[in-house]
Amino acid sequence: MSLPLFFVTCPKGVEYLLADELDGFGLSLVRHAPAGVWVEGTLEGGYRTCMWSRLANRVILHVAEVAATSDDELYDGVVHLDWQQHIAVSGSFKVNFIGENEAIRNTQYGAQRVKDGIVDRFTANGGQRPAVEGKTPDVIVSARLHRGLLTLGIDLSGHSLHQRGYREEQGRAPLKENLAAALLIRSGWPETVAAGGDFIDPMCGSGTLLIEAALMALDIAPGRRQDGFGFEKWLGHDAELWMSLRQEVERRAHAGKQGRIPRIAGFDEDRRVLSTARNNLQRAGLDSIIELTEIPLQELELNGDWAEQGLVVTNPPYGERLSERKSLAEIYQALGAAVKRVTPNWRLGVFTGAPEFGKSIGLRSFKQYKLFNGKLPAQLLLFTVDEASARIPKDPAAPGEILPRIANEERAAMLANRLKKNVKSIGQWARKQNISCYRLYDADMPEYALAIDIYNDWVHVQEYMAPKTIDERAARERLSEALAVIPEALGIPRDRLVCKQRLRQTGANQYEKQAASGEFFQIQEHGCTLKVNLKDYLDTGLFLDHRPLRQWIQQNARGKRFLNLFCYTGAATVHAIAGGASRSLSLDMSHTYVSWAKDNLELNQADPQKHQVDAVDCLAWLASKPKPDQRFDLIFMDPPTFSNSAKMIGVLDIQKDHAKLIRQAMQRLTNDGLLVFSNNFRRFKLDDEVSAEFAVEEISKSTIDKDFQRNPRIHRCWNIRHPLQARDKSAFYVG
Repeated sequence: MSLPLFFVTCPKGVEYLLADELDGFGLSLVRHAPAGVWVEGTLEGGYRTCMWSRLANRVILHVAEVAATSDDELYDGVVHLDWQQHIAVSGSFKVNFIGENEAIRNTQYGAQRVKDGIVDRFTANGGQRPAVEGKTPDVIVSARLHRGLLTLGIDLSGHSLHQRGYREEQGRAPLKENLAAALLIRSGWPETVAAGGDFIDPMCGSGTLLIEAALMALDIAPGRRQDGFGFEKWLGHDAELWMSLRQEVERRAHAGKQGRIPRIAGFDEDRRVLSTARNNLQRAGLDSIIELTEIPLQELELNGDWAEQGLVVTNPPYGERLSERKSLAEIYQALGAAVKRVTPNWRLGVFTGAPEFGKSIGLRSFKQYKLFNGKLPAQLLLFTVDEASARIPKDPAAPGEILPRIANEERAAMLANRLKKNVKSIGQWARKQNISCYRLYDADMPEYALAIDIYNDWVHVQEYMAPKTIDERAARERLSEALAVIPEALGIPRDRLVCKQRLRQTGANQYEKQAASGEFFQIQEHGCTLKVNLKDYLDTGLFLDHRPLRQWIQQNARGKRFLNLFCYTGAATVHAIAGGASRSLSLDMSHTYVSWAKDNLELNQADPQKHQVDAVDCLAWLASKPKPDQRFDLIFMDPPTFSNSAKMIGVLDIQKDHAKLIRQAMQRLTNDGLLVFSNNFRRFKLDDEVSAEFAVEEISKSTIDKDFQRNPRIHRCWNIRHPLQARDKSAFYVG
């Protein structure tokens, strides 16, 4: 006979800790899930979880999984289950329903169809049926709908297990009890108390961290003071087993007070919140164990005998309002000064929704855990309070790096919804086209002036320069907000997100390094391998908007001599070679990008004898007299908008100079050849003399892929031929 299967839920980010805890209750991990774990084991393990889990929310005994692509299919699956073994005819039940699909659009309707199936199972042969009770049912049926499958179970817990029963009042920004327990476990409190250490919270609020620390230290079950659980009127309940477990709880609680009791103290300057904390301590039966003191953080002192080593864990203000953030650096700096003064050689854990202010503490964090306080992304920062970890405190609100933080949840939710919508449309299109690098978002919402690009499993974010009419502080707040939303909305780790502020670049600034990570990785595009670097330069090494141009070059380069002017990292040349170009020459002034281009050609096994890359000033090269071997069948020229580099013989202004550049390039084009000319100057206007002198066709519209249709003027592009050649209508067309 197979063991019962349980789904145990928990706060998001706590899943792996929960799996370890459940293992101690005799439940074996089956698989992790978002905000929960699937485990198997005995009913005793399920009972122990209800009583002893410090991390769980609910314990669901799995009953069945049925198909539910329609409401009728869902009903049929439910009505054929043996509910008589779970719910008494004389009893009551309710359904907790989560999820939706095309047929079941809301949870109320889903719950109604499950309820109908259960009731009809009882009355199928004229039998009696249990009552449906919304507030105090005997049994709670859990129903979770996901991707056409409905998972059904019995909620053994009956309520969220984070509700220990001691907290009827709460402070301004309370932590849920199981999240507080997770912070303590991650911070090493079980190991600290086992080694004889003590505990303080210098900003204790309503005392949740203090109480959870004491419950752990004294081996008191978090469910000890619960009035009841969801399994007590369930027909499968084993009352004798449960009674033995309750007796064990009392024995352990008694034994826990016989050994060393650590000193546990909380401090806060708010008298009202300390009054709430005292009431919570009394309800938890810990008012004689935990000390409370009204004192400002700056005046923190520890009186009496304290252990040489211990743990400080606290949950400082997050600064949800912009006005509050002004004081955060001072609070975090005061926290750092206090712990250095009164708890040297202890460990410090700071749980915060504004992790950037960890820099103000004046200690180097040795570990960071990503968690959530409700829906708010947060981090637990761990520090060792010693000289080796000391650093100069910094105020992140000052100009400099911008880190993730949500200031306006409603506005942030709008961005998250837009990103998820784009993933469904643009992302699906990209997958069908076998495109792994594409633009997902391009200032779709005026509040978030960003370009968000996907590079395989990385996200590259560029902030457009805000107009002078936009308050700089507001712009920083929105960027910080976007950085908090993007990883969650796209399902990527934060360390796979790279953000840059994209200011107007002049001259050689566009080539200057922004960082020095040296982190290159390879991407694939239409069978070509290309190097990109998301961190070190303003651009990544690949202009995503030119993807259709590169593909066309690849499809039309066979047997042709190809010239790539202002070649950047040589991506267009790589595509030309992949398409069978007989030889190529790629020119750029930047030694950095010439080296990069050579690497790209080497990655694609290009013959260096036939395919040459040189670092030269393209303006000077074009102005010189063409050599006999400098005749090309296909030329791609994509100059910068402006450049005044010291390496150049002059200044390049694309609007003023493009006619001359085109004429010079055409001198190197064979009679039946083609020049593809492109630039990204938004106000660019092609000189009428160019159109009069050559056969010119603007092809901009056909060179814009789906991911750039919101910004179709990101570049403009023309086919230019010698006038005597008949125009080839198929020269460039993207359907």
